Amino acid sequence: MKQIEVVAGILCADHLGKPTKTRTPGYKIFATKRGYGEFKGFWEFPGGKVEQGESLEAALIRELKEELSVEVSVDEFVCTVEYDYPNFHLTMHCFFCSILNGNLTLLEHEAMRWLSISELNSVNWLPADIEVLEKIKKTFY
Repeated sequence: MKQIEVVAGILCADHLGKPTKTRTPGYKIFATKRGYGEFKGFWEFPGGKVEQGESLEAALIRELKEELSVEVSVDEFVCTVEYDYPNFHLTMHCFFCSILNGNLTLLEHEAMRWLSISELNSVNWLPADIEVLEKIKKTFY
């Protein structure tokens, strides 16, 4: 089975929707809706494939710049998810990130939303991302 290794960035905002590094009560999670490919229309954490010889952190910084036109810091490891999709095995390394520079601009996705804890189940997440949500809920909320 084909193996794919990716990184995903979890961006947070305060209760007013302002991006923040601090996870305070009422904080929100950033989600993007895929605008292409087999999983078009599903929601996910932004990120992408790790290139050969690239660190996970460098890959995440590069991917968020390419997808969202922002510079980020990689702040805290959340989890690694191993998930078998029908045509490939996914290894996804997830990190909390903070926006250092730029405004969130969709360059590859068709929509974005800031979701509160009560809204997390209001969108159709990719299966691997659901595992990440469960980890976030248990550990950080």
